[in-house]
Amino acid sequence: QVQLVESGGGLVQPGGSLRLSCAASEIIFSAYHTAWYRQGPGKQRELVAVITSGGFTNYSDSVKGRFTVSRDNAKNTVSLQMNSLKPEDTAVYYCSAYRRSPNSGFWGQGTQVTVSS
Repeated sequence: QVQLVESGGGLVQPGGSLRLSCAASEIIFSAYHTAWYRQGPGKQRELVAVITSGGFTNYSDSVKGRFTVSRDNAKNTVSLQMNSLKPEDTAVYYCSAYRRSPNSGFWGQGTQVTVSS
């Protein structure tokens, strides 16, 4: 049974940094596209960053220049380095691994990120 497990969330002050990780069982990340999504309070889920199976990355405009998505093939993990965090980054962050569409892919349970002073 495929499982994705996010970790690394927590409470951080504005301007701070966090590093989220997504670990997988039963799948190899390098064979999938992996996306990070987030859902803030009262908001719809939004795409944050993607790393394709080929290693290409893309980011939403709201995080471009502050967040970096990467993959460690040896550890079979995908990470999201988040710098210069803002209160509006507060959300539950999810990772998703998929071949064609996240709608038909695998999802983790999410990890809470709270940016507050």
